[in-house]
Amino acid sequence: MRDWFRNIVVAIKTVAEGMYVTFRIWMITYDPKRKAFTQHFEYPELPVAVAARYRGFHRFDLTTCIACDQCAKACPVDCIYIGKERVTSGKGFKITGFTIDYSKCMFCALCVEPCPVDCIFMGATHDLSCYSRDGVLVDFARLPVEVAWGRSTLNPTAVSASKVVAEPVHGGPNQ
Repeated sequence: MRDWFRNIVVAIKTVAEGMYVTFRIWMITYDPKRKAFTQHFEYPELPVAVAARYRGFHRFDLTTCIACDQCAKACPVDCIYIGKERVTSGKGFKITGFTIDYSKCMFCALCVEPCPVDCIFMGATHDLSCYSRDGVLVDFARLPVEVAWGRSTLNPTAVSASKVVAEPVHGGPNQ
């Protein structure tokens, strides 16, 4: 009988603590000095400050990629698609497409570790907003050179401009 009363007291105490937290946060939302997210960070004009180990949208260096498929094999959700063709003069492959489907990507960074030449790594890009589902498919081989070679961060303008490029960007180690 004593355990039954103890369980009732613990249940009431737990619910009261949860309601206190809920009420406290609810009251903070009505604070007149409280600012909106865009007032704090001036987003999208200035980028949002992220932690040093933040796993944002990928950065990919097309010049060092050897098309080994290790990143695609390590991806648990199969969101990396690599197009390659054998080089006629010499050995190796030529990258024809390196696409990441960000509607499936869970930003786990498991694709970064197995890369033998460190051509893919996690960037600090916070947002890649788009108005269609076509915008979440990013082909790094068709991006502008400074983005495709890892010298610039991924942005929605570069992704939308890459959809109209007819020929892929080349210049990797096997060309």
